[in-house]
Amino acid sequence: MIRFRVIVAVFAAAFSCGSRAAWAADKPNIVIILADDLGNADLGYRGSKIKTPNIDILAKGGVRLESYYGLPLCTPARAALMTGRYPMRHGLQTLVIFPSHKYGLPVDEKTLPQALKQIGYSTYMVGKWHLGHADKKYWPNSRGFDHFYGNVVGEVDYFTKDRGGVIDWQRNGTFLKEEGYYTKQIGDEAVGLIEKHDSSKPMFLYFASLAPHAPYQAPKEDVDAYQEIFPGKEHREYAAMISGLDAQVGRVVAALEKKGMRENTLILFTTHNGGATSALFATGARSPEDREASGGVALGSKPPATNTPFTGGKGGLHEGGVRLPAIVNWPARLKPSVVNEPLHHVDVMPTLLALAGGTGDPTKPFDGKDAMDTIGEGKPSPHEDILINVEAFRGAIRKGTWKLIKVALLPGKTELFDLEQDPGEKENVADKHPDVLKDLEARLLTYAKQQKMSEWMQAQTDFLGFQGETLLDPGYNIDRGLPTEKPVIPQK
Repeated sequence: MIRFRVIVAVFAAAFSCGSRAAWAADKPNIVIILADDLGNADLGYRGSKIKTPNIDILAKGGVRLESYYGLPLCTPARAALMTGRYPMRHGLQTLVIFPSHKYGLPVDEKTLPQALKQIGYSTYMVGKWHLGHADKKYWPNSRGFDHFYGNVVGEVDYFTKDRGGVIDWQRNGTFLKEEGYYTKQIGDEAVGLIEKHDSSKPMFLYFASLAPHAPYQAPKEDVDAYQEIFPGKEHREYAAMISGLDAQVGRVVAALEKKGMRENTLILFTTHNGGATSALFATGARSPEDREASGGVALGSKPPATNTPFTGGKGGLHEGGVRLPAIVNWPARLKPSVVNEPLHHVDVMPTLLALAGGTGDPTKPFDGKDAMDTIGEGKPSPHEDILINVEAFRGAIRKGTWKLIKVALLPGKTELFDLEQDPGEKENVADKHPDVLKDLEARLLTYAKQQKMSEWMQAQTDFLGFQGETLLDPGYNIDRGLPTEKPVIPQK
């Protein structure tokens, strides 16, 4: 009997090891679909009048993450996604990379596509980069992507791809001047990449949408479809941009199904920060003078995004700016469910690498955690606390149901919220819970002491003006047949 039990135990262990080995060998395809400035409430499955049937299908058949955090703005959020590390480690925690800035995501940071490429993935990106543009060393093809089609600065005109007189549109470093609508074009490219993909290799596709970021622009027929639903021009355009993105999500999923890849493809759909609720973050402009003409919102007007039931929006640390809709859909492994445990953009890279068998840089440890047990089984968050963001003048942190926001600019402000009781952050209970406040302040200060000096703050001393002139790698100008340096204008 003892010998039989030993044999059974050995066989079971061998079978278990074999299963784990097979799991590691069967690397999932990975598709990250990142919206831009999407309001938390602006999807069909979240009760919006905006039509998003394809995203709704992903939500219905996948895992909905209801306490998922990003960063207040574009560049910090993308840095967190691509490295698994808080952007304060890179000096990218403050605002975004302006057209005239020369810095980017530090080249000694190992990115998600670099790590996946090392273990056999084909790595593709379409859309908006916004992690460095003034030098090719910062561009996607230099950061681990086999293929890149899109723009490297922040916002551009959706039809002309113009930003401040420069056409920011390329395929693998080659300048392009193409007619078409941004969202449809990156959808075309993504579908083509899937169709041509060698299915013997796992695929990573990063679909980084510009929509629905300002300028609010969409094809006329898409805007007209909302004529009877939304009275405001900007709201109709914003809705049309989201529906346009949804259409491309449907095309990507259909292409995966046609290729026979859908079952073992993990799709993450989210956005990088909350929707813009202040006109300051919905300019769509090259300068304050051309704000409305270029598809932005007039100062004093309210942008169309909705982050209900949360307070605040893009650029802020309240839930409306950083708590995001997020869906993980993977037919082969995940059953539909709703997860309320707190997770963060920094968890994406360590979770995906744990699934695929990849590793990060041991000299630059992840701030994120492998969150698959939370996503797949509803287990508690792997975090003791989550740093939402920290800068020289403000920061926010969450631990359990508690959230602290601290603003250090005089006169200063400290806010403490119990998100379980008050998700809308209506009542500041800092005075009622001194022990909780003390603990979270100490944790936030510990993170603050680790932050690298903000690159944005250093760069802003170099010029005056709205955002400055767009700088791109000199080789980009050579490709376009332009002089590599400005002509010298004699002084009178």
